[in-house]
Amino acid sequence: MANLASVLARSALGLFGTLVSSRLSILIFHRVHPKPDPLFPHEPDAARFDAMMRYVSSTYRVLTLGEAVEHLNQDTLPPRSLVITFDDGYADNADVALPILQRYGLRATFFVSTGFLDGGRMWNDSVIECVRSCSHGQVDLGLFGLERFSLTTPAERTTVIDLLLPHIKYMDLSGREEAISSLQKMCGVAALPEDLMMASDQVRDLYRSRMEIGAHTVSHPILTSITRPEAEREIREGKCGLESIINAPVDVFAYPNGKPDQDYDYSHVAMVKEIGFRGAVCTAPGVAQSSDDVFQLPRFTPWGRSLMLWGARLAMNQLNSEFATSTHNMPDVAEEVTAS
Repeated sequence: MANLASVLARSALGLFGTLVSSRLSILIFHRVHPKPDPLFPHEPDAARFDAMMRYVSSTYRVLTLGEAVEHLNQDTLPPRSLVITFDDGYADNADVALPILQRYGLRATFFVSTGFLDGGRMWNDSVIECVRSCSHGQVDLGLFGLERFSLTTPAERTTVIDLLLPHIKYMDLSGREEAISSLQKMCGVAALPEDLMMASDQVRDLYRSRMEIGAHTVSHPILTSITRPEAEREIREGKCGLESIINAPVDVFAYPNGKPDQDYDYSHVAMVKEIGFRGAVCTAPGVAQSSDDVFQLPRFTPWGRSLMLWGARLAMNQLNSEFATSTHNMPDVAEEVTAS
C-alpha cells in the first residue's frame, strides 16, 4: 500500500510539475517517541516515523534547508523537493529519529534552542509532565481562571494540558516560572524529568552524521513579547552557542512558535539577515517557490493515521503557494511600556 501511494504521489507531483514551477515542501517535527504517547497519540512514534520516512524517501527529493535556500536563490529547485525539520532539540531526535533517517539515507535540519541543552527543560514540557505525573484524580485550575477537571483518563489529562498551554505561552519568563511552580505544587509532583532535551554531545553527533544544525534562539521566547535588544541577543547567542558546540557555521534559523506578525515581525527578519543567516523558516503553512522570501519559508506537516491520507495531504499542500509572511514592524515592547 505504501509503495502504491508513493507511485501515485510521484506521478501526480510529476504531472503537477509540468504545469507550474518547482515548489518546496518543508515538514516540521518536534518529537519522535520510542513508543506511542497516550497523551499525544497524534505525535509520531518510531514505527510511524519510519513509515513516513520510507514514503518520503521514495517520493521526494530530500534536501537540507541550506541546500534548498541555495536552489531557491538560484532558481534551480529540483522537482518534488522536500526538507525535513525538527524544532527545539529533543533528545529523541538523536536517539530515535536519527537512526531512522540514516536507514533511508535522509538528511534533516535540526533547530536547537541552546538554553535547554544538557539537562534543561522547555516550559511547555514542564506543564505536560506536571499533568502527566499528577497523582490526583482531579485538579482545580482556578488559579489559571479555569475550572476543576478530572484526570481519570489520558484524554482528560490531554484536555487539561491543551487548556493550560495557551494561558502560559505568552507570559514573560518570570510569569511562566511562577505559573509552572504553582502547577507543580497543586499536582503534587516532586521532580520533573531532566533528560527530555539533547546533551551537547548529541548535537555534535547529529552534525557528524551529516545532519544540518540550525539556530532557534537560546530560551525560545516569543520574539514579539521581548524588546528588540533582547531578541537580537537571543538570536545571536543561540547561533554562537551552536557554532561553538559543532565548531562549524550555523546559518539557518527557525522563529520560535513562528506565526508571522504574532510571534515575530519584520524587524526580527531583518535581525536574522544582519546576524548572518542565509535562510529561515516560520510556521505558516504552504510551499515555497524561487520568488519567495527565503527568510520566511513556510512549513507544513500533514495529519492523519493513514499513511496514504498523510501522503495525499502532503501532495495537496503543493497548491498552497500563497502563505502568510510578516511585512511590517510591530511596536517594540519597550516603546509600548513607555507610552502607557
